[in-house]
Amino acid sequence: MTHTLISLISIIIGIIGANVAGLILKKYTLGIIGNTIAGVFGSILFIKSFGRLGFDPNAIMKLGTINLPLFLINILISFLGGVIAVVLIHKLKKIMN
Repeated sequence: MTHTLISLISIIIGIIGANVAGLILKKYTLGIIGNTIAGVFGSILFIKSFGRLGFDPNAIMKLGTINLPLFLINILISFLGGVIAVVLIHKLKKIMN
């Protein structure tokens, strides 16, 4: 697994997190396209922000193999990034209206 593939998996997990949040939290849904865009930006933002703590793709592949605990933390942060992005963008949209 390469660094790029780990990054793509993180983005896909962020999209899944945002769409799951839209399904569960009907109040905060932005539609399928809006949730997907929020998931992309939320997962990227959270991985770039919190990845410096040691679970970015470079740290996961540092020894040439996948560090599974770091990879699972990366996946969890991506999922939460997508969920939080949907909620924050909905609140921002509500404030702007």
